[in-house]
Amino acid sequence: MAATVDELTVNYTENGTLVVKELDKVILTKGAWSTVIYKYQDWNRAKEEYGPVKFTIRRYQKREGEYRPKSKFTISSVDQAEKVIAALQTWIAEDK
Repeated sequence: MAATVDELTVNYTENGTLVVKELDKVILTKGAWSTVIYKYQDWNRAKEEYGPVKFTIRRYQKREGEYRPKSKFTISSVDQAEKVIAALQTWIAEDK
């Protein structure tokens, strides 16, 4: 587990293969409860290549000096990400 928010990652290796490859991350909030959004790709074993870009928002709680995952939401495609962005932009514009 990570001791700082900057150390958090979604990179995941299995049998020597990086099966989840983090491409980028943005720390949305820091503190006892931290939120991070990641851009990543999954390894496709059948094609032996990384698949399409995905996004995930993860929430972590710091307990006993380490961040522990508490919840996550995966945005499975660029199309879905664009729909989330459009909805948020609409709601934000309505509140101005």
